[in-house]
Amino acid sequence: MSGSRTGGARTTRAAGGEDRRIANPRRSSNGLREDVLRVLGVMKVATADQVQRAAAPHLSFRHTMKPTAARRKEARTAAHRGALADLRASGHVLFGGHTRDAQGLRLLTPLGLDSARSALGRPKEEMGGTARGAGRSGAQHAMAVNETILALLRPKPDLSLLTGEPPQALAAAQTEVDAPPGLGTLGSYFTEVPLPATGTWTTPGRGGVQADIVVTAPGSRVPLLFVEVDNCFEEAAVLVEKFDRYARFFARTAKVGGKDMAMWRQRWSGPPNVRRVLPPVLLVFNPVGPRNPDGTMQQIAARTRRHWQGAPHQTYTSYDGCIPIVATTLDRLREGGLTGEDFWRFGRHGLQSLFDAVGNPRQEAAQARRRAEDDRRAAEYEAQREREREERRPHCAGCREKFTDQRWDEVDKRGWHNADSHRTLCAGCKQQAIETEQARRAAREEADRLRREAEAAAEAEAARKANRFLGRFRP
Repeated sequence: MSGSRTGGARTTRAAGGEDRRIANPRRSSNGLREDVLRVLGVMKVATADQVQRAAAPHLSFRHTMKPTAARRKEARTAAHRGALADLRASGHVLFGGHTRDAQGLRLLTPLGLDSARSALGRPKEEMGGTARGAGRSGAQHAMAVNETILALLRPKPDLSLLTGEPPQALAAAQTEVDAPPGLGTLGSYFTEVPLPATGTWTTPGRGGVQADIVVTAPGSRVPLLFVEVDNCFEEAAVLVEKFDRYARFFARTAKVGGKDMAMWRQRWSGPPNVRRVLPPVLLVFNPVGPRNPDGTMQQIAARTRRHWQGAPHQTYTSYDGCIPIVATTLDRLREGGLTGEDFWRFGRHGLQSLFDAVGNPRQEAAQARRRAEDDRRAAEYEAQREREREERRPHCAGCREKFTDQRWDEVDKRGWHNADSHRTLCAGCKQQAIETEQARRAAREEADRLRREAEAAAEAEAARKANRFLGRFRP
């Protein structure tokens, strides 16, 4: 993404350069245009400001010497506005009207959606459709969804691209870098995702729900998160009905290898080896409408109790088979991020970080204590077994030292057909005994040899004398 890193459009004067300038009159780089495609592929409809903040957050810390916020915004979004204009000229992007605060909206054409699919590396069925008509009413809900994505993602600026900027800009960028990270990457986010209670993934039937955002971040503390965004215009009953649909979707199973499997696990991975733990749903209120988010939260919690209420145990509550429903506001999410204690888990007292809210710290602590107790008992059992084994360990009949494990195994493993010659001796004493026996055997053999030689010599001498005596009588 070379364009997004420099913040400006570049062209080369290689062969065909003139054709590139005609196709891209604003002379945007390939990297900048890919940035736009990736962001719009996720958000579906967005402003140049949102594209820049998601794809090139370092630009938010440039142009800080401009006299007004409007001039600073114009400068930091110029490169991506150029890329949007070039993509519009090539038929990938459409102008989609204006937001309520007069920001221009851009959305993908079918051609652009296909290019975004390649840029994001996603299969076609996971891309969703284009957002035609989203700007007719200011795209207020889509803008809130985008801001929620940015608040969860919390893109980090690249400090190496801010060389030469004023100290206050560098300090602000460093603060962003040092802040706790967000959840996943841009490619972790999916919008307008159908969750079918009937039908298929590609052709959902009646009774399902469409998630505003699905975040997939395997390996993180929140590997899967469903997000619903409300601008405080909807009645609580509408949102309650949404959670009824979520419950139907989570309860749906499908046959995999002849066994029933939760349908949502066919596409996404959840908590490992925990079959009945459901992924959390985060409800984000953007308080621009007439309804009070705190009051709406309370009403929804009261009417969805059957979905989230767990079963009490001695020291914790088990939420197996329950939907973890967590609520916050967009302002709190922006300010505190994932680690700020700004999230209310339905059924709990007080606010927690997102990680604690979607999890079950008390159960985890109880399980940790149980594992520690099991480990302690196992260690004691092993220690007792070791003590009993040491009591049985043989002593050497020679030096009275205990057998080593190897020597003990040698003695025990030999059968009667191959009995150890020195079962009562350790390895060292056995070696000495063998060497002593070998020396004695050699001495006996040498004595036997000398005796046989002496006897043979005596016999030969007797024979010689007999021959000499008989020789006297020979004619």
